[in-house]
Amino acid sequence: MRLFKPALTALSAAILMASTAVMADPITIKFSHVVAENTPKGQMGKKFQELVAERLGDQVAVELYPSSQLYGDDKVLEAMLLGDVQLAAPSLSKFQKYTDQLQVFDLPFLFKDIEAVERFQSSETGQSLLTALEPKGLVGLGYLHNGMKQLSASSPLTVPDDADGKKFRIMTSDVLEAQFDALDAVSLKKPFSEVFILLQTKAIDGQENTYSNIYSQKFFEVQPYITESNHGVLDYMVVSSARFWNGLPEEVRGEVKSALDEAIAYGNELSQAKNLEAKQAIIDSGQSEIITLDDAQRQQWVDAMKPVWGEFADDIGQDIIDAAQDANR
Repeated sequence: MRLFKPALTALSAAILMASTAVMADPITIKFSHVVAENTPKGQMGKKFQELVAERLGDQVAVELYPSSQLYGDDKVLEAMLLGDVQLAAPSLSKFQKYTDQLQVFDLPFLFKDIEAVERFQSSETGQSLLTALEPKGLVGLGYLHNGMKQLSASSPLTVPDDADGKKFRIMTSDVLEAQFDALDAVSLKKPFSEVFILLQTKAIDGQENTYSNIYSQKFFEVQPYITESNHGVLDYMVVSSARFWNGLPEEVRGEVKSALDEAIAYGNELSQAKNLEAKQAIIDSGQSEIITLDDAQRQQWVDAMKPVWGEFADDIGQDIIDAAQDANR
């Protein structure tokens, strides 16, 4: 029996190692975001989860935390740098504390439509902005559309003077604050998760958002007027921490990135359809009137807000603003 002991020991070790490999915990990717599951971002997250499961099986587990279940956009990047979250897609406004360059996306009336936004983001300049966060330990992995922003309020907003003195919730963004300053309005930086209550209790008079968010968050139920201004873009950057992303095994990272690219493309395809569906659902509800601006009225809004560009040209870079303008052509 002693002759077989080394062989048995080796065999046992091999079985133990194989069992340990099988039982090893999967790599967990916690994806935290603030919107509902039926939004373009929410659907992108589900698609990403499905694709990773198909391609990587038990190696990687994607966990989804929508509707600020884990963190709001104001805290998620800090949590990411601490390793508590591995993936997030905050609105582009949320990156101001990490880089000034992404403020270009907050400039009012810079992009004529979402197609122009797409052209800019796909351009050399737009792609280079994905790397702007690297000195802060974050990796930009792609852009995700939500859509063009509209203005909602407790009273009609037809010309800029209608906003005078009214309180609007904004994301944490100096550009958006300046945008409402230009209207002689009051801007309040509040988390997305608090907006409905603020509107319902009339602590604020209005807010800016896409149709899909206005509908999915039920803002239209407590805002009788929505002005179709298309004055800005609400998009997201999908990000991870450099430590987590670069620490993934190369083959796993390649598969995860491929799944993420496909999921982002899927979410972007959904965004326009979702906004159109949401707009129609709001109209059908009869709870909020959508105000359409004529050319003269719209030009008044442009004239009132466009001076904000000059205030931030040095911070953002005039070359970046010029490249964004070129995308309109």
